[in-house]
Amino acid sequence: MQAPLSKSRKYRFPLRSGNRCAMLVDGQAFFGAMLESIDTARRYIFLEMYLVESGQVADRFITALIMARGRGVEVYLLLDAFGSYYLHRRDRARLTAAGVHLALYNALRLTGGRRNLFRNHRKLLLVDGEIAYTGGTGITDAFDSELDPDRYWHEGMLAIHGPCVADWHALFVETWRRWAKIPMAEISPPATVPLAEGFPGRVAVHGHNLASSEIMRSYLRHIAKSRRRVWLATAYFIPPWKLRRALRRAALRGIDVRLLLPGPHSDHPEVRHIGSRYYERLLRDGVRIFEYQPRFIHAKAMLCDNWLSIGSSNADRWNYRWNLEANQEIRSPALGETVAALFQENFSESVEIRAADWRRRSWGRRLREWFWGELARFFLWLGDRSRGRRGPRDRP
Repeated sequence: MQAPLSKSRKYRFPLRSGNRCAMLVDGQAFFGAMLESIDTARRYIFLEMYLVESGQVADRFITALIMARGRGVEVYLLLDAFGSYYLHRRDRARLTAAGVHLALYNALRLTGGRRNLFRNHRKLLLVDGEIAYTGGTGITDAFDSELDPDRYWHEGMLAIHGPCVADWHALFVETWRRWAKIPMAEISPPATVPLAEGFPGRVAVHGHNLASSEIMRSYLRHIAKSRRRVWLATAYFIPPWKLRRALRRAALRGIDVRLLLPGPHSDHPEVRHIGSRYYERLLRDGVRIFEYQPRFIHAKAMLCDNWLSIGSSNADRWNYRWNLEANQEIRSPALGETVAALFQENFSESVEIRAADWRRRSWGRRLREWFWGELARFFLWLGDRSRGRRGPRDRP
């Protein structure tokens, strides 16, 4: 067993050495790898997802999971009740009839009130304790570049080998046992033996309130320590003030700070207007802002020098109030440069927002910013009022 590199009480899991990670970009790459891992599973599969919708991609996964179960593999599928609303009953029935263990996180209730807002936004596939995948994808046709070459959602997933897989295993088991009515078989946790030529990494998690966000704590700490670059990609940009302040301070001390955000393509266009309220101050302090043009960018990643955090968490306050999130952190010069090259490619396909041009934006856009911004402020106020009420019992 590996001795952890860090025993900080601020984190659920320790920093562990000896991890290897590979970046997989867009659905054709990561869906293929994930399905191959399912097809070769021998003992067990954990799949935890927020967005799951019936369609061709879901059908491929359902078929692969059913075939794995037919080989005697234990299959545990944990879906968010809201995010999987459009997974048809017949597809759920196919899974359960084959012996797949299916559980829903926080089922929606007419009398649930604000409790219904608490969601599980994590994304994880873990197979046999040997490999884990995390990132921002869902099991939907929207991410498949072959089904819609012009409008597919641009996304990345991280394939993980090494001792951090044991922490992803523990996190899934803990959530399953809190929410599933189906008992889990005794499955031995993976070993935490570091791999040769691996790198230090940590699983960072987030519960249902900002004070418990390990992900945000890591963001702020690594932004403050950065020496060269801080590049952030997020699908929804409604950042807490601490994150905005950290980005501005880094830019003012000469760090290359860039934001990669959705442009005209988004599944929630109003979020773009809400987030753009923060552009002027960020631009004034030297933060560079790029809006991606070809399609909707759904990625969630932060690169500080050669430290990378990628997973389910967007840089938006809704996430930090209501969602369960989890990111994989890793410090690797090789992976850092790979991800930096992907950022550069995306920057080249984006429009950079310049401070002078932003000050000349139309009154129509200013009005949309004001309207959606005030509406967001109202909902955040409602969220603050409910902070004293307990949500689902999940430790971060």
